[in-house]
Amino acid sequence: MAELMALLLFVCICLALMAGYPVAFTLGGMSLLFAGLGILTGSFEAGYLSALPNRLFGIMNNQTMLAVPLFVFMGVMLEKSKIAEDLLESMSRLFGRLRGGLVISVCVVGALLAASTGIVGATVVTMGLLALPSLLRRGYDPAIATGTLAATGTLGQIVPPSIVLVLLGDVMSTAYQQAQLKMGIFSPKTVSVGDLFIGALLPGLMLVGLYILYLVAITFLRPEKMPAVPREELGRVDWGKLLGTLVPPLALIVSVLGSILLGYATPTEAAAIGAVGATLLALFKGQLTFGQLRGVVHDTTSITCMVFLILVGASLFSLVFRGFGGEQVIEDVFRALPGGALGAFFVVMLVIFLLGFILDFIEIIFVVVPMVGPVLLAMGLDPVWLGVMLALNLQTSFLTPPFGFSLFYLRGVTPSSVATTTIYRGVIPFIGLQILMLVVAYFWPELITWLPTRFYG
Repeated sequence: MAELMALLLFVCICLALMAGYPVAFTLGGMSLLFAGLGILTGSFEAGYLSALPNRLFGIMNNQTMLAVPLFVFMGVMLEKSKIAEDLLESMSRLFGRLRGGLVISVCVVGALLAASTGIVGATVVTMGLLALPSLLRRGYDPAIATGTLAATGTLGQIVPPSIVLVLLGDVMSTAYQQAQLKMGIFSPKTVSVGDLFIGALLPGLMLVGLYILYLVAITFLRPEKMPAVPREELGRVDWGKLLGTLVPPLALIVSVLGSILLGYATPTEAAAIGAVGATLLALFKGQLTFGQLRGVVHDTTSITCMVFLILVGASLFSLVFRGFGGEQVIEDVFRALPGGALGAFFVVMLVIFLLGFILDFIEIIFVVVPMVGPVLLAMGLDPVWLGVMLALNLQTSFLTPPFGFSLFYLRGVTPSSVATTTIYRGVIPFIGLQILMLVVAYFWPELITWLPTRFYG
């Protein structure tokens, strides 16, 4: 009876989220409803709920999660400072005279914005507003143009610093400790957000490279889809302006990631460096007024409250799910699968990929990963490798039709002359490239584990 209630709880939450109910209230409300039914039927011990106040206090005292509002502030501040606009203009002058040069510029600028902001919605909307009209006006194939914009906007999910990696790092840290305690290790090792940042660096850069290689291949195979821009239309490259546009965000990225890589700062401290640096950069460019600062603070508060409210709801869900014995059900199912740990890993990756069609990445991180993470880690999988593989999978969920969030963001700024099916057709090759990256990282796990081992032993 209890195990059936656990499965019904998960299914009902997924159905309620698909129906459009608010995530945090769905998680908390549905969990309380099932807990009440469980108490009435004798299948749930009410004492489990007494752990909730301690969990909420733990969320408030979580130093790692302090990085979330700081990185969000950094990203929103950089969005308001018109760095994307200046970068895109300079890169277009540099690459535009080459066939396919404008979409390659979009990839380069998207990667820089990903490492600067880490916010998918802001990157996709900004790049869509700035680049899409120019690409369409100059004869680029609408599917390639929209597909490139949607895909490069999701790079902020895997290229550090990334909000996804911060949230995953916190969840994986808890899951890793639970797995070790279950294995009888009472002085458990830890996995940090910094480990995931460093582990995701090489796969993230390789993914950018795969995008550019794909676009270059299209210029040879279907040159008519990506024409070159006449030299006289672009004008000459102003190298001084290009360096002045490129160096400040690069310096900010290096200072944030470098302080983590070299061990001078934790991710939370590095996020503070990034927030201050982004503010100084906006002041230096003359793009910061009191009204803009108020807007940045408002947006940061709104996004942060959403994340933490979902975390509160997810904490209640995990308590009730465990109270019904759901974790034991998952463990029994995983151990019965052929292939052991790797068989279970493939099932989890497939489930998360499919859930990406209907659920947001925050919901998957806070609901699904705490359920399956401790079981997979107890079966011997490396926590950093697993965390980055999950992040790559979650990134793909932003592009999967029909509910990929990157597609919704781009649809909102795309002219009505471009059909929604055209956008879907454009992202399919990029989904294939992301799956290819997952396959490569599976067969060569050193791509993820080498840098953390190199820096932290």
